[in-house]
Amino acid sequence: MRAYFICISLCFLLCQQSVGQDLFLDLKGTWRFALDSTDRGIQEKWFAKNLLQEVELPGSLTEQNIGNEISLTTPWTGSIYDSSYYFHPRLAKYRQPGNLKIPFWLTPLKHYVGPAWYQHDFQLAKSALGAEFILHLEQPHTETTVWVNGKEVGSQNSMVVAHNFAITPYLRAGDNTISIRVDNRVKEINVGPDSHSLTDHTQGNWNGIIGKIGIRKLQPIHFDDIQIYPDISGRQATIRLNTTVPEARQLEVRYSAESFNSKQQHRVALVSKSLAFASASDTVAFRMDMGKDMLLWDEFDPNLYKVTLRLYEDDKLLDERAVTFGMREFKAVGRDFYINGRKTFLRGTCDNAVFPLTGYPPTDEESWLRIFAKIKEYGLNHVRYHSWCPPEAAFQAADKIGIYLQPEGPSWANHGSSLGNGEPIDQYIYAETNRMAKYFGNYASFCMMAYGNEPRGNQVPYLTAFVDYWKAKDPRRLYTGASVGGSWPVIPNNEFMVRAGARGLDWNRQPESISDFSDKITQFNVPFVAHEMGQYCVFPNFDEIKKYTGAYRAKNMELFEEDLHDHHMGDQGKAFLYASGKLQALAYKSEIERALKTPGYSGFQLLSLNDYSGQGTALVGLLDAFWEEKGYITASEFKRFCDTTVLLIRAPKFTFTNDETLRADVEMAHYGKEVMSSVAVKWRLLNKDRQPYAHGILRAEDIQIGSNNEIGTIEVVLDGLKDAQEMKLEFLLEGTNISNDWDLYVYPKSLPKLSEEVYYANEINDSVKAVLENGGKVFLNLSGKIKKGAEIVQHYLPVFWNTSWFKMRPPHTLGFILDKSHLAFSSFPTQNYSTLQWWEVVHKAQVMHLEDFPPSFRPLMQPIDTWFMNRRLAQIFEAKVGKGKIMVSSADLFDNTEKMVSRQLYHSLMNYMSSSSFEPKEEIDFKLIEDLVTQPSKLTFDTYTKSSPDELKPNINEFLQQ
Repeated sequence: MRAYFICISLCFLLCQQSVGQDLFLDLKGTWRFALDSTDRGIQEKWFAKNLLQEVELPGSLTEQNIGNEISLTTPWTGSIYDSSYYFHPRLAKYRQPGNLKIPFWLTPLKHYVGPAWYQHDFQLAKSALGAEFILHLEQPHTETTVWVNGKEVGSQNSMVVAHNFAITPYLRAGDNTISIRVDNRVKEINVGPDSHSLTDHTQGNWNGIIGKIGIRKLQPIHFDDIQIYPDISGRQATIRLNTTVPEARQLEVRYSAESFNSKQQHRVALVSKSLAFASASDTVAFRMDMGKDMLLWDEFDPNLYKVTLRLYEDDKLLDERAVTFGMREFKAVGRDFYINGRKTFLRGTCDNAVFPLTGYPPTDEESWLRIFAKIKEYGLNHVRYHSWCPPEAAFQAADKIGIYLQPEGPSWANHGSSLGNGEPIDQYIYAETNRMAKYFGNYASFCMMAYGNEPRGNQVPYLTAFVDYWKAKDPRRLYTGASVGGSWPVIPNNEFMVRAGARGLDWNRQPESISDFSDKITQFNVPFVAHEMGQYCVFPNFDEIKKYTGAYRAKNMELFEEDLHDHHMGDQGKAFLYASGKLQALAYKSEIERALKTPGYSGFQLLSLNDYSGQGTALVGLLDAFWEEKGYITASEFKRFCDTTVLLIRAPKFTFTNDETLRADVEMAHYGKEVMSSVAVKWRLLNKDRQPYAHGILRAEDIQIGSNNEIGTIEVVLDGLKDAQEMKLEFLLEGTNISNDWDLYVYPKSLPKLSEEVYYANEINDSVKAVLENGGKVFLNLSGKIKKGAEIVQHYLPVFWNTSWFKMRPPHTLGFILDKSHLAFSSFPTQNYSTLQWWEVVHKAQVMHLEDFPPSFRPLMQPIDTWFMNRRLAQIFEAKVGKGKIMVSSADLFDNTEKMVSRQLYHSLMNYMSSSSFEPKEEIDFKLIEDLVTQPSKLTFDTYTKSSPDELKPNINEFLQQ
């Protein structure tokens, strides 16, 4: 340890020889620490004692397996909407010590909420005492109080920027001790327990210090704050300097700028200015001429400059600072965003602070470059940080890769918190957003800002004043009061709207691609960005569980997997994932295309491109929590409908009979660097053998930057198709790799008469039994009559967000699986999962709950239940019953000429039943079928509590005594 002291002392001696550089004593490594669960450390003066345990910093207690064991009484930070976990007998085994598996979120190794103390020693040479020293803690969580050599320096509470403490008066030559008390309790300042800045739904309410930790040495006269305000029209930047001087004096500032990450090199010549600093901490402003060769920053060319400023008195160098910035202008003009005078469209995702390996966000640039590269790989150009602000490394990486960011104040002031009611949170939001602007304001990627997410309280006057404050204070970005759902009040002075209401798919009617969101945004005259678009769930990927090797374990997914096995479907997990993923991808494609076709629509924010591990486990991502693919869609496939330039169609439907004509209007959304001229779009309609049935070229002139660029219209007569076909309509922009496609389905208008060999019935009666007893075949249509499974609501669209968070709000299913090679579907074109033609068959059709069927029983068409229940379901199944054979459907299938898809499926099933191939593998008792219409489900959902979200946690003490 003595050698360590000497090393640090020498470090500071060497630092004195390099005036103006970033002089930093790194304190990363082993620190002494102690937990203070009873909060007696201050009273007992732990800051004056040697702490006995050891911990590594930077880091958190959670990742180092320090804290309390997880139990039913763990004081989680976060709302629980569905308390059935605590009560349902089926889940009792997951409530036992040693097998505790919580479904709401990921499970940390340990959990600790309260004060923790961290302590470190260092030496300081006597000759270094004339300088100014700042203790720098890049990101503590959350409140810090610092003592140096037993004397209290002060306290800070910020979740968005570093905690910096001026410790010069407390230092001495020789040995010094720093003691830091970190408290992660929610106290007077309540940002809301579900805020992504601290909730256990996301990164978790961890205790520790991450990022850079150390002591910065400053000269007596130094730059304190440097802010750069680009003016691209004037080809200049205003530099505002806040400089610490002991007294008024005249100083010289020499500055120059140079591009450093662009193909073109641009240098701003060295300029020297004599400036008068009037007070101890004075701000002066001056302009830097960028010249005619100035480079601009945007998503296509993220050109950055580094300006180096040197402060002199006479010829003596006092301080030196380098600041990076980009020359850009992000504006709202009418209902559109403009970057440097060019219209742009925000294709975004929410980052919900999910970091399973550490439990906290990375503070290194490389990690953020990896995340942003994946985001751009999927055609996105924008990220919203839901109720939190990322570390500085995220801004640095976004600047370099070209991403537009919307960080937010660290608050979701709801569920126990509120705005505008005079609580400490009101001032805290102003303090935090001011800190964000000061520390991160120069980053070109910092384009937008909001207070946070969906507040309650006296929010309209509060947020109106908040927006006015920021519009007047800092014009470098755009401001909105809050990111909100559709029922929240409108903040009238927002510069842009992040709002629900104009999102979703109207698939309560036959899917089409003509409609858009125009009627939903007519009230707004500023840019509209869809809030939390998508949220379509996919079944869990159980192969992902093995990735959780760090601070968190996927106990929630372990529970779901074990429960799936308990319901005799453990071997079907991968099939459920793939099929539900294909439906999820289709829903995302359809909604994004609808947004891109809407005039005046300015962007969307998915929630989210990657999975959200909390709020009941929301598997809404096309990527997993680690930003990795799940196996059912690739980035190149996603970019076909989500990119800078997208080909689009408006068609009234996707299913046709062969006496109809396919007609589609073709258009393009184009938000590239330049206007396109003289474009040619090749198209072809491929038949079931993927050979062209029809093809052509559409030509258009002057494709402007924006949406609704008309390309032309195609018309295809379908009478050349004699049998049912799954077809693909493809478009390709000639000379590029820009393409898009849609699946279409064509059915013969006239079908052959069915054999009378099969007895058709729409109820269970004596005739059905008699046919079976005599070895006959029965098609049993039980549509509308199902009782065992009547509580399970199936839509064509999958589960929204998840059924737990919304207390089993429908829909409850995630598409279905089937075997397309089964002869039952020989004349009905389909994939092994939900494709658009199935809407007519499955939307709001009943499902059958097969809870009493033999464990090995598999239906022909199997809806996928919510993973919180894992009920074995069926839409269509076949079986041997006694001497006979039966096909049972809960979809309304019969020879209905008004429903072409259902009719085709019915004919395919009946033709199969009339053939010698109809030999069901499973034999069941007829009573199982009777029970479907006479007996309710044994396994049902019960919330056990009917209260509001904040009151859903049961009284644990009472519960444990039951």
